[in-house]
Amino acid sequence: MHIWKKKSREEIKECIFKALNENTTYFGDHSLGVPGSHLDSKVFPEDAPFLNDAPFITTLLHNPNHIGCHTQGVSESFFKGTQSIERELLEVCAVDILKGDKNSVDGYVASGGTEANMQAIWIYRNYYQEEFGAKNSEIAIISSEDSHYSMAKASNILSLSYYRVAVDFDSRLINKANIQSCIDKATADGKKYFVVISNMMTTMFGSVDPIELYTSTFEENNLEYKMHIDGAYGGFFFPFAHKKHALDFRNPKVTSVTLDAHKMLQAPYGTGIFLIRKEWMKYANTKADYVEGDDFTMIGSRSGANAIAIWMILMTYGPYGMNEKIFILSKRGDWFTHKLDELGIKYYRSEASNIITMKADAIDADVAKKYGLVPDVHDQPKWYKVVIMEHVTIEKLEPLITDIKNSL
Repeated sequence: MHIWKKKSREEIKECIFKALNENTTYFGDHSLGVPGSHLDSKVFPEDAPFLNDAPFITTLLHNPNHIGCHTQGVSESFFKGTQSIERELLEVCAVDILKGDKNSVDGYVASGGTEANMQAIWIYRNYYQEEFGAKNSEIAIISSEDSHYSMAKASNILSLSYYRVAVDFDSRLINKANIQSCIDKATADGKKYFVVISNMMTTMFGSVDPIELYTSTFEENNLEYKMHIDGAYGGFFFPFAHKKHALDFRNPKVTSVTLDAHKMLQAPYGTGIFLIRKEWMKYANTKADYVEGDDFTMIGSRSGANAIAIWMILMTYGPYGMNEKIFILSKRGDWFTHKLDELGIKYYRSEASNIITMKADAIDADVAKKYGLVPDVHDQPKWYKVVIMEHVTIEKLEPLITDIKNSL
């Protein structure tokens, strides 16, 4: 590992309190022109004794605003201390998890995977407009039909057409013929420039797109495309379960990646991550004259405490601790699928995944409701999924298996 080293609780506290001391504090410094403040002390008192042992909650109270993209140079100097922790976090994700070169990636902690996916599509739309003179009507988004609904949301907000590649019902995989069919339809509609989304574990199935099918098909058609990886679910799972793959920055055809810490990392909601190779963030520059440094982010103002939360989790586990955590979840998945096999229940599971999606015709609707199984659609579902998270232990899976067995 280049950067990522496990730290003790005391080392983590020391780093965070040092960073907070380097920030301009609303509690005593001369920060009279900033349109923000600490959390309201009448509701959130800043002198509670436990705060000396609670760096994340202390950061929440200090309320640093991480507006902008801090991997690019000049940023709002009021919050330079906690910005440095966000930069280290992003470098850990880009280099140690996604195998990029050092200092080769820009990014920021977004509000979630939806925003991070939209940020990528926004950047590529602007790139095509600025570098090729493209019209919105000539730019299209392409992804599999199992992709997250944030692609459709981006299509709506950014006024871009969206084409979905059909997947096989049982394998949940795209194939070359279906990609070509999508391309044929799009080019017939006048599309010349493409934003392609490849999935690093889909939200419903945990399925993984064979990215080389996208890249080879687009290149055979001699079309302009940019490749974004949606790892909003799988980004903190898949790279630990699979060492050899083409869905990270080792692949020169990948330009950007979305991660989402409020899933597998158990960080607070509002902790997505957007990462993109250097020299691409400039296409999202929306300068605000009163902000020190340009703002390249879709969200603008954002909580520095969210970056602190992710950093704390990664430093508490370290790389080997994260590998162990993912290994345990994967093994629980093995136990569950073994029991389903014994019952003859048909299911989909990507290799080593912690998402197991069962065909709905074998699952009683009352059992699904009792255990909070999530359907692919709420009206006449074809699939129900179990997601094996930290709290989903074998002791909690056993009663589900018993009830499935009794309902057959």
